[in-house]
Order: sequence, then C-alpha cells, then structure tokens
Amino acid sequence: MRIRLARPSLVLAALMACQVHAQPWARHAIDNSSRGADGVRVADVNGDGWLDLTTAWEEGGVIRVYLNPGPNKSKQPWPAVTVGIVTSPEDAVFADIDGDGAVDVVSSCEGKTRQIFVHWAPSIADNYLNAGAWRTEKLPCADNDQMWMFCLPMQIDGRFGGDLIAGSKGPGASVGWLQAPANPRDVAAWKYHLLYNAGWIMSLIARDMDNDGDQDVLVSDRKGSDRGVLWLESPGSADAASGQRWHAHRLGAADREVMFLAVGDRDGDYPGSIFATCRGSGITMLSPPRWALSDIPMPTNCGTGKGISLTDINLDGRTDVVFTCENATGNKSGVRWLSGGEAGSWKDHEISGPAGIKFDRIELLDLDQDGDLDVITCEERANLGVIWYENPTR
Repeated sequence: MRIRLARPSLVLAALMACQVHAQPWARHAIDNSSRGADGVRVADVNGDGWLDLTTAWEEGGVIRVYLNPGPNKSKQPWPAVTVGIVTSPEDAVFADIDGDGAVDVVSSCEGKTRQIFVHWAPSIADNYLNAGAWRTEKLPCADNDQMWMFCLPMQIDGRFGGDLIAGSKGPGASVGWLQAPANPRDVAAWKYHLLYNAGWIMSLIARDMDNDGDQDVLVSDRKGSDRGVLWLESPGSADAASGQRWHAHRLGAADREVMFLAVGDRDGDYPGSIFATCRGSGITMLSPPRWALSDIPMPTNCGTGKGISLTDINLDGRTDVVFTCENATGNKSGVRWLSGGEAGSWKDHEISGPAGIKFDRIELLDLDQDGDLDVITCEERANLGVIWYENPTR
C-alpha cells in the first residue's frame, strides 16, 4: 500500500502558521505619552474613511483623540490632541452632541470627580487637532454623586440632539439616560432619568433585544445583589420622553462577576449569543432563546478576563473569541484569542505575551489593510498606553 504524503510546501506552511500563532503578535504604540489609558472607542471623525480613536487616561487626567493616519503610517504614533483635562476619567466616547457636524467627545469620571463632561469640538475642521479650539463643560444633571464608568450615545426620545445612556458604580450606582434639550449646548437644560439601580456597570450596548424596531440596552453589572447580564427594554420614544422607567429583563450569570460583553452576529456561528468575560471564572456564554449558560474555561497562564470581542480572527470561516485581561502579572499573558472548534472546543492562542498587566476594551480594525483584523486596546499599569497588535494571519 502506498502512503501519500502531503506536499512539503503545505507542511511547511502549516508549521509556519503554528509558529506565528504561538508567538506574541507585533505591538505598535499609538500613544504612550500619559498614564493609565483606560478604554478605547472609535468613529470616523474627519470623514476620511479611517476610524479614529478616543481614550480617557485615568491617572494622567487627560482625554485624547487620535486621528487614524491610514495603513502606511499606522505603525507610528498617531496624530493626537488633548481635548480636555479632567480628574479620574474612566471612559471617553465620540458623539456629535449638538448636531453641527463636528464630532465631540463625552467623558465619564469616577473617583471624587463623579461628573460627565462634554468636550465640544471646534466647528472648523482644520482646527480639530488644535487643543485650544476645544471647550469642556460638565453636564449638571449628572452631578448626583455617582461614579460614572461608561457612556453610550443613543437617540432615545426622537427629539432634538442625541441623548446619552450612562452607567456608574458604587453606592447609589445606576443606569440612566441624559435627555438632550432643544439646544444641546445649553448644558443646564439636560435632564437625568433613572432606569436601573446598579452595582458596577461595565458594558452598555445598544441592541434591539425584542425585535420591536427600537433600541434597547444590553447591560453587564459586575457587583451587588442584582449583578449579572440583563437588558433594559425601551418603552418607545414617546414614553421614554415622559420619563417612563424601562423594564429590566435578567438573562443570567448572577453568580459571577461579569465584565465586558460581546454579542454573536445574527448570521454567525453563535447568533445572538452573549459572551461575557468573568473575573475569576473564565468566559460565560448565554445562548438564546432560553439563555442557556455554558462556560469556556480561562486558559492557563493569563490574567483575569476583562475585554472581549468576537470575529473570525484567523480567516478560517469560524467565529473566534478575542479577550483581554487584568492582573496579568509576572509571566502571565494579557491578550489572547480562542479559535472556535467542533463540539464547542476552543484552542488557545497568544497575542500579547507577558508584556502588560491591565488591559481594557477591544476594538478590531484592519489598520494595516492587509486583509485581517488587528486588535486595538489599552494597557494602564505598565503604561504601554494605547496600542494595537498586528494580526499575523496574512
């Protein structure tokens, strides 16, 4: 009997792929000029087709915007501007608050500050990178002694400018929405509406959970007696405008400390399934329609789960899980990915290696335009800053 061997070129390609994925990915610094980079959010703020970034630097007390320079310069530090100086910022997000076409930034602060600020962008596009052309104002309606953790721009009442969903942590924590007035620049006219009493909010995701045509809010609450994964049902724009509370639907994971969430594509391997990193207990998956819970063990020699995202990271046609960690001390890894397999099996792959300790949210973009998605995140303890890891698949 003749044994047919694989062509040497195919064997070599397979071995090279294994070697690539066993090694840390190349890391590129977008900015490491301050301290405590805490989360990254994206939007195309200048209309050039490249997604830009904003980040809150918690210890440094600055809110910064980074303009994507395009694939040829993506591995260099990006053009940046400090749009505001605040204390204890935990989150920054893009939003054109006043509808003038210039994309502003909203920052949320915890610690003793406990405020939400709007950083108004200059109306002249050429001044976007001019720090002196930005103006910072707080929203007085959020001055209610809450440690604000995360903000989600969202049109809720169908009126005026865009509104904001905000979540906080600690005593008196909540999810609420900030209602924009007829003139969003009149910061004193904004109103706060309580939606849900919380423990420690991590994720806020706009999603039509009941398929009724409006946007609900998917929530992860990591602390307190009502912790877990839930969603808040929008009552519709008219009832929301009158201040009606949103009904909370609990989905599960109440016995663990849930961190950030990701949701499977409707036409993917896990349609509508919710994946949650859980501090100390790996990754939890809640599968519709009954929200059955299953666990993906945390791989060995990495920190505790923090950020999470779903994509086909290695271009094999299956959905993979990319995640970041806190507490990645010593030789532990802080960024990894899991390749999807048959019968729910998952295989662990390295991204960051041991460099870095506390990582945060993930954004997936093809920054070098080579056909695969790269991983953008922040690291705030070893001061790696705002960084991206170059996907070696291509």
